[in-house]
Amino acid sequence: MDDPDLDTIGGNRQLTSDAIFTVPVEISVVLGKSELRVNQLLKLGRGAVVELDQRTDDPVEIYANDILVARGEVVITEGDRIGVTLTELVKSIYAK
Repeated sequence: MDDPDLDTIGGNRQLTSDAIFTVPVEISVVLGKSELRVNQLLKLGRGAVVELDQRTDDPVEIYANDILVARGEVVITEGDRIGVTLTELVKSIYAK
């Protein structure tokens, strides 16, 4: 940033690098995708399996605020929780 000051409604204030660390970021992991017709969707019930376009050994896509940022592998963490190990960072279209 060239200008260390920020004009706000309350006046001019100094920008600090700490401000960026408080911005919430939603992380989403896409295991795969599938396309269904409405009639197929309506027939789904408990126990139905929707087949995805990914294989079990394909990387999953990791999004930050709906922007693809990385790819990774699904892992099981302690306590049988699902996690993702990042294997590839994706260059952002917003990068300069």
